[in-house]
Amino acid sequence: MPELPEVETIRRQLDARLIGRSVSSVETRWHKSFTGRRVDPGVVVGRPVARVWRRGKVLGIDTDGGISLLTHLRMTGQLLLEPVGTPRDTPSPKDTGATRVVFGFDDGSRLYFNDQRKFGRMVVLPTADVPADQLLARMGPEPLEPGFDAEALGAGLARHPSMTLKAVLLDQGFVAGIGNIYADEALWRAGLHPQRRCGAVRRPAVAALRDGIVTVLSEGVARGGSTLRDYVDAQGQRGGYLDIAAVYGRSGQPCRRCSTVIVKITVAGRGTHLCPSCQVTPRKRRAPRG
Repeated sequence: MPELPEVETIRRQLDARLIGRSVSSVETRWHKSFTGRRVDPGVVVGRPVARVWRRGKVLGIDTDGGISLLTHLRMTGQLLLEPVGTPRDTPSPKDTGATRVVFGFDDGSRLYFNDQRKFGRMVVLPTADVPADQLLARMGPEPLEPGFDAEALGAGLARHPSMTLKAVLLDQGFVAGIGNIYADEALWRAGLHPQRRCGAVRRPAVAALRDGIVTVLSEGVARGGSTLRDYVDAQGQRGGYLDIAAVYGRSGQPCRRCSTVIVKITVAGRGTHLCPSCQVTPRKRRAPRG
């Protein structure tokens, strides 16, 4: 599933191309992929794009006149831009059997929403209703915004003392946008074991974790995200973060910091990569004698 860096990469590309462009047409090929909430989804036609934004893993497009489009890419969703000037009678490599929605714009460009497994959703709704969206309303803080500091992170960890660090980082209500890849990478950066309980993390480690989160997400954005299987950006390019990943997908390979072999375990139901030397397993309390 695309995480914050992947969705942010797409957001920036759409922002550069779509602001001020009016939606000239919408073709829906899978009805569940494009729906309306209190409005007919076709209401976007004729409206100029005013803003492209992101919240966690959700991409938002606001149009003039108070109508917004929320996109949840889920497992295999893709948003692909067709360049301006592409002949209409020329078959597009972006138009495939997985294409669910096609948007036309007044400059002749097109935007394809492709989704092989059909889990992704595009929802049209009044802009005033966006803050109450069920997914957005429960999201935690944005980790790349200034307010996300060690104090805020520590307060969040204190509210979940019995949860493991890996589990809490995957919770979108705790912090927005982090998934399996960047959780593993951030914990390695901080030297923290994924199974450590939140209540056992002391202040210096909280600061290290905050810095690790910000660093790996920023690097992810700079590299255009991570591609395991389906993710590509709006230009159809694969993300390059995994070329520099420290632990994720590197089980059996040497740690980039200490050369210990990276291992893969299961934490919070997810495959988890770590260095057993850099990220020491939490010690268990000894039972009292007598």
